[in-house]
Amino acid sequence: MKLHELAPNEGATKERKRVGRGVGSGLGKTCGKGHKGQKTRSGDRRLPSWFEGGQTPLHKRVPKRGFRPINRVEYAVVNLKTLEKYFQAGEEVTPESLLNKGLVRKGMPVKILGDGELTKVLKVKAHAFSQSAKQKIEALGGVCEELKC
Repeated sequence: MKLHELAPNEGATKERKRVGRGVGSGLGKTCGKGHKGQKTRSGDRRLPSWFEGGQTPLHKRVPKRGFRPINRVEYAVVNLKTLEKYFQAGEEVTPESLLNKGLVRKGMPVKILGDGELTKVLKVKAHAFSQSAKQKIEALGGVCEELKC
């Protein structure tokens, strides 16, 4: 085999479509684009995904209410009455121990709230505490330790 004998396989290549070369070519005059309309014009004809053919788009029809900050932290909240129920005196409460007992979801920072009464001394590690929760835990001699998010 020689270099000049190399050729692509049969059917592997196609002839280039030459439009606008007369009526006899089959692609003369309108070049296979039909008559008038957006798709016959030059330029980019891709429409955005939210375009609804001239109908008022959904994002304009739906009423707008409120404001949601982008960097808002969503906490998994645990009340003191829950800690009272699930933990023994002197035990350490951590996000991992709360996860193991099924009290919080994985990957969420934990916040301890002061609803309910606490009668046990606990060492609590969480990402945030409400003021009332912190006061109730420390009043019994317990420890509140804040973790970084």
